Amino acid sequence: MLEVGNGGMTTEEYRAHFSIWVLAKAPLLIGCDVRAMDNVTFELLSNTEVIAVNQDKVGVQGKKVKQDGDLEVWAAPLSNNEVAIVLWNKGSSNATVTVYWSDIGLKPATVVSARNLWAHSTQSSVKGQLSANLESHACKMYVLTPQ
Repeated sequence: MLEVGNGGMTTEEYRAHFSIWVLAKAPLLIGCDVRAMDNVTFELLSNTEVIAVNQDKVGVQGKKVKQDGDLEVWAAPLSNNEVAIVLWNKGSSNATVTVYWSDIGLKPATVVSARNLWAHSTQSSVKGQLSANLESHACKMYVLTPQ
């Protein structure tokens, strides 16, 4: 059951928890009292782009594909040759997490658009790798679409 909104975590920790839960294709059962849910919790739990990754028809569970100390990369295949990724800093200080296409089964020359599902923004013409500067315990979640 999701812990988002139950207290004891920062917003970034809730975002990371939900992102990994979604990527693992786990059932999205809200564990907090929805009658007392604040706006931040509602925004996290109702992000349709993030939920779409969990509900993608391919249905293949994501997994950790790279770890360097407290820095992790998780990935899952999606329909239409897309790939969902989570770049996650589990450490106690800010850090940069990088995914290389070879980490996730893409050819190095592949050019993708990278949709940041939490920021609702897209980087176009990304080739070979993607990096994100992350706060402590934070993550970024992307869908990579080959162009």
